[in-house]
This record gives sequence, C-alpha cells and structure tokens, in this order.
Amino acid sequence: MKLSRTFTEQDSVVDLINEDYDILPVLSRFSLPLGFGAKTIGELCAESGINTEVFLLITNFLLSGEIEARRFSVVTAGEVASFLHNSHSYYLQYKFPHIRANLLTSLDPSHADINPIITKYFDDYVSEVEAHSLYEETTVFPYVESLSQGKNDSSYNIGIFSRRHDHEVESRLSELKNIILRYYATSVPYRMYDVLVDLYNCEEDLKQHAHIEDHILVPLIVRLESGKN
Repeated sequence: MKLSRTFTEQDSVVDLINEDYDILPVLSRFSLPLGFGAKTIGELCAESGINTEVFLLITNFLLSGEIEARRFSVVTAGEVASFLHNSHSYYLQYKFPHIRANLLTSLDPSHADINPIITKYFDDYVSEVEAHSLYEETTVFPYVESLSQGKNDSSYNIGIFSRRHDHEVESRLSELKNIILRYYATSVPYRMYDVLVDLYNCEEDLKQHAHIEDHILVPLIVRLESGKN
C-alpha cells in the first residue's frame, strides 16, 4: 500500500527508513553511507554529494506513487540515469549473485532431476536482465548524455525505448517463484523460504526500477528532446 506522506529535506533519514524499510536498497544505490545519527535527508545528501531534489523525487515516488511536479521540474535525465546505472550494478554485481548462492545451498539432493532446471531458469532470467541493462547502458544512457550536450541524433528517440520496454522479464521471476511454491518439496524448507523471500523482494524492486524508467526517466528525456531542458 502506497503512503500518503511525502518527505522533505528537513525530515530525518531514520524516520524515512522507519516509515518503510523497503527503501533501504534505494538508499544503497545512492551510495549513502550508514551511521546516519540524527542527520536530516538534506544534510546526508549534501555530505554525500547527492542532489537532494533527485533523491526526494525518486524516494517519494516509490513511497507514494506520486510525481512531485516541483522537483521533477528541476532534476535532469542524466541524474536519474546515473541512479539507474547504480541500480544495474546493484542487481548484476551483488543481488543476483547473492540470490544464486542462496539458491544453490537450498536445493535438495533428492531432486537431482529438477535442480539443474531451476538453476538454469534463474540463470536465464539473469541473462535477460543483463541484456535489458546492457541496452540501456550502451544506447539509452549515452543518448541522454548526447542530448544533455545539445546533440540530437535523429536516428534514435526515446519512443523506441518505450515501445520495446515491455515487462516480460519480470514475469520470468514470477514463473520461477510459482515452480518452487507449487512443486518443490524439500527436507530443509527454511532455506528455500529464504530464497523465496529474496525472489519476492527482487521482483518488487525490479518493478519499482521499471516504474522509475517509465514515469521519471522517459518524461525527462522527452523534455530534453523537445529542447525544454
């Protein structure tokens, strides 16, 4: 359920986390250091070299589902693309390897027939996310940089990205969860329960990632393309 409250730079970082601790992975992708003390959001962002407007635009959007027009008007597509780049690194270099390691330790030896199938299903899913991320890293983000420098390559526009930006990759993870939930009996279930928690959290996190792309990055790029930034 989305929260109705919106946070400001005067609010405590700890209060933000206590409101919804699912925001923690988002903070990590801003590379914000732990040890918050009594710091406000504005103080922490200033100390860490983070644009407070970008931080609050993204976090409030994820918490409330609403875009704050006044913040949207002062952030840039490049700043949002930088956050999304950090998100790709988080998923591919940390989160997916972490889940895969837990998955391997949770597989029951009695299922020698299905274990390789489950592992391959996860690996194929990660490969799809890698391909999606690579497209953004090599095509979308350089396009944003080019636009930001006043160069507009007419052979590409963000509509191309929007048309190919389906969410089929998210459904793959849902299918894997269903296979485990419905058909995978194990003598040590708590390990697989941990994996399922990771999969559910990751699925929700990736949906939020896609929402940021669709509802913040794409409109900002459209604004760049029209010469309004």
